[in-house]
Amino acid sequence: MNLEAFLGSASRHGAQPLDLLVSLTMLSLVPLVLVMCTSFVRIVVVLSLVRSAIGASALPPNAVLTGLALVLTLVVMAPTAQQIGRDALDPYSQGRLSPSQALTRTMGPLRSFMLRQTRAADVALFERVAHRAPEPERQAPITVLVPAFVVGELRSAFAIGFALYLPFVAIDLAVAAMLMGLGMMMLSPPVVSLPVKLLLFVMVDGWALLCGGVAGSFR
Repeated sequence: MNLEAFLGSASRHGAQPLDLLVSLTMLSLVPLVLVMCTSFVRIVVVLSLVRSAIGASALPPNAVLTGLALVLTLVVMAPTAQQIGRDALDPYSQGRLSPSQALTRTMGPLRSFMLRQTRAADVALFERVAHRAPEPERQAPITVLVPAFVVGELRSAFAIGFALYLPFVAIDLAVAAMLMGLGMMMLSPPVVSLPVKLLLFVMVDGWALLCGGVAGSFR
């Protein structure tokens, strides 16, 4: 009797095996979407490059950098997440949308965000890779848009990283030249330059500037 009541309730709410499959697929794709369709890629790459530029290869730890990248991603993606909640999640939780419809509405704001960061040249490149006829960017399928977006994010991250690397390279060169001029050939330059770079980074409030700058680089 309980089974019959459950089946009757599922039928009234339009529950179908395909909808259940779509729901499970959506849950399994959440980590992939978080990494590949949001600001996470650019942020975590920039933070990693700055750590490498400073020269402290293990500090901050990977867990700290990843956590900071996740928090900044939530900040950057907050307007998109609010739109997804309003257009897709709230109607779905109220039973007014099927899982497939909710998925379609969820991808709309994400597509808009990715398109704002993606160059037309990257979209055209992956259309050629996928052997698709050229079409307007806003009509590009997700299989073309996502790799174009990720490539653009990596390009932007490396460009920001290059600009951030230069002051630290200048400090390394200056310290190495000073040690050579003093005849201190046996002293490793990183032993002296690392404290100098750390002091400079703290004095200019580097982490706050870095987080604000990388979060503000998104359109």
